[in-house]
Amino acid sequence: MITKRIIPCLDVRDGRVVKGVNFEGLSDVSSPVELADFYSKCGADELVFYDITASAEGRALFTDILCEAAKKVFIPLTVGGGINTLDDFDRVLKCGADKVSVNSGAIRNPDLIYEAAKRYGDQCVVISADVKRVDGTFRVFAKGGRENTGMEAISWIKRCVENGAGEVVLNSIDTDGVKGGFDLEMLQKVCDVVNVPVIASGGAGCIDDFVKLFKTLPKVDAGLAASIFHFGEVSISDLKQELKKHNIPVRL
Repeated sequence: MITKRIIPCLDVRDGRVVKGVNFEGLSDVSSPVELADFYSKCGADELVFYDITASAEGRALFTDILCEAAKKVFIPLTVGGGINTLDDFDRVLKCGADKVSVNSGAIRNPDLIYEAAKRYGDQCVVISADVKRVDGTFRVFAKGGRENTGMEAISWIKRCVENGAGEVVLNSIDTDGVKGGFDLEMLQKVCDVVNVPVIASGGAGCIDDFVKLFKTLPKVDAGLAASIFHFGEVSISDLKQELKKHNIPVRL
């Protein structure tokens, strides 16, 4: 049986890891390199780095921090933020990333996913979708959750996977940072239309939220969280031991 992955997420702004609620009110947490090293040593299955203001500011993603972190991290590293061209994919992969996450860049140029998958392989391309309910419909947001694209989210994600995305990170803006549990309804809708790994993001507040996620939606491959790990509210080792007690397969 394929093990479920536990993935800390490092949102980076101005060279520091930050965290907010519903993508707003960001506060400083730590050095991304130090935090990446810590998680690599304490049982995280993968790490996700997002340069959360690169797209909104129209600039290239940080590379110096990424190179430094990649030297210390020995688990898969997914990197996103400001990925708009194949050159951006190339630059990030050469800095040590294993997978590249694209959101706003794919919205601007839907062919980017197809072109990147063709050049680097599906396993390298991750569609990261920031999704929020608007008038009862799931809508895709761009630029770090700042801009409503008006696009219906489930069909958009399905299209991205058909174009070659090998993994989906579903970020629920509605539950982000609220710590009330993952957005199970939204996740179910995505799992119903894709056949690639789906990573749940947004809403984890305690260990039970992960248990409920994997028990309710066995098709979800991984749980991603930030603040509960960053602030020591949940340790990855404790989380995995509890998942194992509930017969949820994990790498210990």
